[in-house]
Amino acid sequence: MRKILLSIVLALMAAPVWAEMPKASITLLTGWRMENGNHMAALHVVLEPGWKTYWRAPGDGGIPPELDWTGSENLATVAYHWPVPEVLDVSGMTTIGYREELLLPIEVTPEVAGEDVTLSAELLLGICEHICVPVNETLDATLPADLTQPSAAILRALELRPDTEAEAGVASVACEVENISDGVRVHAVLDLPQIAQGETVVFEARDAGVWVSEAVGGRDEAGPIAVYADLVAPDGKPFDVEAADMRFTVLGAGRGVDVQGCDTIERAD
Repeated sequence: MRKILLSIVLALMAAPVWAEMPKASITLLTGWRMENGNHMAALHVVLEPGWKTYWRAPGDGGIPPELDWTGSENLATVAYHWPVPEVLDVSGMTTIGYREELLLPIEVTPEVAGEDVTLSAELLLGICEHICVPVNETLDATLPADLTQPSAAILRALELRPDTEAEAGVASVACEVENISDGVRVHAVLDLPQIAQGETVVFEARDAGVWVSEAVGGRDEAGPIAVYADLVAPDGKPFDVEAADMRFTVLGAGRGVDVQGCDTIERAD
């Protein structure tokens, strides 16, 4: 519901001036069939100078890209390999996204191995300059099974992924959960080497319907990062959080660390 209302508000804001604004150039890159039988394709978004688009967890002021693959054929699953995003300021709000271009690798698993895949997607994308507008596009592409030459552009985007916990040297992630009036507050202590001055930590919940606030806190000199964020479910009530329900991304200086879940999680008294 929050995403729907946000889309409506942004559309109304943009309607009087949409004719004067540049539209995004959006395509599906066909990529190549990999040795494991999956197909690596990509979503490519090119914007005019000064324009931005968003990451999967964009912050309060953004619309994350949403792709509906319902009309596709021979498609079992898709997995998105997000490049490290930037922490951006849009109209005084902190958002997470990309300046002027997003090349998002998409790993497609066919239902029937060795056969072509026909992609048909309905895309909702938010783009911003001084104001933000939603973009809706219908995208189609055929992924031939015999297309085996890797794409240099997609390979470069894959290299821009965040570090894993092992690569970044994450020692531990301890979480504590306390009830608040309309949800829960999750405190996290992430013990990992510093990747930059002024790191930003983004909290994500497994349930996409849960609203997550901007994280508060940071690193105390050379010690761990201690941060918290509020999570609010659609019913506005406290709820249970398991260790595997949380995901954290540490961002700074063009680097990222993807942290999957808490090692330990406790309920506050």
